[in-house]
Amino acid sequence: MTTRRAAIGFVAPALLAMAVVAAYPIVAAVWLSLHREILVFRDHRFVGFANWSFLLRDGRFWAALGHTTYFVLVAVAVELVLGLAFAMLLHGRARGRGMLRAAVLVPWAVPTVVSAKLWAWLYDPNHGLITHLLGVREVNLLGTPVIALHAAIVVDVWKTTPFVALVLLAGLQSIPEDVYRAARVDGAAPFQTFRAITLPLLLPTVAVAATFRALDAVRVFDAIFVLTDGGPANTTETLSIYAYKTMLRLGDFGYGATLSVATFLVALVIAGLGISAQRRASR
Repeated sequence: MTTRRAAIGFVAPALLAMAVVAAYPIVAAVWLSLHREILVFRDHRFVGFANWSFLLRDGRFWAALGHTTYFVLVAVAVELVLGLAFAMLLHGRARGRGMLRAAVLVPWAVPTVVSAKLWAWLYDPNHGLITHLLGVREVNLLGTPVIALHAAIVVDVWKTTPFVALVLLAGLQSIPEDVYRAARVDGAAPFQTFRAITLPLLLPTVAVAATFRALDAVRVFDAIFVLTDGGPANTTETLSIYAYKTMLRLGDFGYGATLSVATFLVALVIAGLGISAQRRASR
């Protein structure tokens, strides 16, 4: 009992800080989502679940949810593949490994807004390096509905692949070297070793990296805001962008809070799926 009380005493300050920093804003947002709150017209009244009822019928919300889901699935999948490749390379014993690790961190160290602005210049249809190399100067990569979201995904992949690589590198370094020695003694080829040893033992770390990246990607805002502002024709508008426009441009804080809570619920579902996947991978 004494140990239990001591543990509660140690955890209590962190729980209190989380309650103030996280729980209170969430509860306040849920409460605000039950109101019609338009400051310009001084319209403040309780409407119950009217905002949520409208959300279910809002085609723009479902489109934003689709864009967000597609962004998360494609970006995280590509980042895991590239991150694993970089992690394997960094885990090797090649010369200059320390310098390579520092170089990989550069995109992660650059602020997202700065990197997005840099890529916007690279995508410029008149003077951009990428449009020049691809020979598509007549095409506005950020102004074409089919291409714009993929261009934003490229920016996210460039920015966050180093994070995935470092997480997977930590997982690789936790695998005992004796397992690889035994595989070499048994005559296993490198690909067989990767498939039968590295990948199964790395799955829990992959699940952790995928969960963290998915939670970060589902609330993507700054990169898309700088690149396209949700355009063209809302084809790159994610849940966060839609919530921002509703609250700060239209001034509808009630429905904006509803969109924000909906984004939080989506992130909560992703967190639950990630924890479940991690538990299955750890068995």
